[in-house]
Amino acid sequence: MIKSWSFKSESELPLIASEFIQAFPDLKKVALYGKMGIGKTTFIKAICQNLDAEDQVSSPSFSIINEYFSNKCGSIYHFDFYRLEEEQEAYDMGYEEYFYSDSYCFVEWPERIASLLSADFANLYMEEKDGNRIIKIEIHD
Repeated sequence: MIKSWSFKSESELPLIASEFIQAFPDLKKVALYGKMGIGKTTFIKAICQNLDAEDQVSSPSFSIINEYFSNKCGSIYHFDFYRLEEEQEAYDMGYEEYFYSDSYCFVEWPERIASLLSADFANLYMEEKDGNRIIKIEIHD
């Protein structure tokens, strides 16, 4: 299944995040692809706000992982693997504990750990085209 959204302004992301959650209520594992600065973290922030996360959502560029909490859905994990040199570093941080939990997991720069992503991860692509930003999600059946 493939679904996409187009937007011009980041102010549209909360509505798109709400539609995303409504369209895929059981989807908890998402790998986000896109160039730096395209809006991956901003979209994750909008999703977390829609999930009523209590914590401030920010990029885990240096910490690799941020955990947010929601009374609605529990823990939400946000990964940024941009700085990883090799997949072994993900093993060292115990990625399995997060990826195989029932918690939300949003992964930026999944290319760095491609072989570690299980089949239950959906692929979300963000790109810019003709002055619009496009979000496209592919759900594996």
